[in-house]
Amino acid sequence: MDQEIFARLKQRIADQGLDALIAISPENVTYVSGFVVPSQSLMRWRHAICIVTCDGQPTMVAIDMEASTVKAHAGIDDLRIYREFSDDPMEKLAEALTDLDLARGNLAIEMEYLPAKDFATLQRLLPDARWSAGDAIFNKARQIKTAGELSLLRSLSKLTDKAIGDTLMGAKPGISELELAGRLLTDLFAGGAENYKLMIIASGERSQFPNVGPTERKLQKGDLIRMEIFGQKNGYLAGVCRTAVVGQATSEQQKIWANLIECKYLVMDLIKPGARCKEIYQSFLAKFNELGFDPISFVAHGIGLHLHEEPYMGRYGDEIVEAGMVGAFEPLVYITGRFGMQNKDMFCVSQKGCELLSDYTPADTLLRVG
Repeated sequence: MDQEIFARLKQRIADQGLDALIAISPENVTYVSGFVVPSQSLMRWRHAICIVTCDGQPTMVAIDMEASTVKAHAGIDDLRIYREFSDDPMEKLAEALTDLDLARGNLAIEMEYLPAKDFATLQRLLPDARWSAGDAIFNKARQIKTAGELSLLRSLSKLTDKAIGDTLMGAKPGISELELAGRLLTDLFAGGAENYKLMIIASGERSQFPNVGPTERKLQKGDLIRMEIFGQKNGYLAGVCRTAVVGQATSEQQKIWANLIECKYLVMDLIKPGARCKEIYQSFLAKFNELGFDPISFVAHGIGLHLHEEPYMGRYGDEIVEAGMVGAFEPLVYITGRFGMQNKDMFCVSQKGCELLSDYTPADTLLRVG
């Protein structure tokens, strides 16, 4: 458990006039406890829950079969265990809140994650509690990373970038997308990642499609390869995407790539404390529109315990950039019926400006492989 995170949450609880803030999603339970409960994201009924109050230590609710794991790793002394199949975790949560003298409290919980059936149970068990949505409190708190979070994301960004770069440089005609996937995962785990999310490997005509996984398609001369993955460690994610060409790129592809890289450095120059997210996006558009293609609705987004977090540097919303934010910018082009190209990098915001975190693979010119 990161004491700096706990202190920040306690302050937000006090500022909002709350008695307690309750985490119930896998991301925010990890944020509070510092531990990824193994099966919580795999089986939604296996609730893990953390209660944070403004004047006490955290309380945690966990399932019996993972009790020893949680006890050994979460670092929370007040641990309440419920039995799978015979106990209702909402009853255990209500019991814990009653023990904390919060049965009549002003309580915020993650309404975007909590099933309606479970919320109805809480309302029945604690009829005098005042419930509100706590999602925005967690979302805002998570935007500014602690020193520990920054250290983790720096190393995770580099190892994710290295795994992609090394895998791509070994690509050649005749290798399948699935073979590349195997090599990528081998390098990713060998580098220190514990898990991954959303692996994208799309070559040739498939490179035009967003968010598609690897297939048995074999690489051919002239193919573009778009490869993206989110390496994961301690629940945190680093997303990196690289594009390579098997053999020689066309003049059109070189022109597009040059624009995407110019967009990358333009955005990096603009990211600094006090900058407005929408203005960064508008400056990006002015450069990207030289290509004549339709842009996506954002050029960068926050990242941490979730693939996409606020703030977005895009068409919607207009948050202010602050030191300690971590995100990913991803200039890209998808040309329907032809090909796609994308470069995605991790960054963090320092007092001086933008620090590039994924700096292993040389991507300023389109990678040539095979």
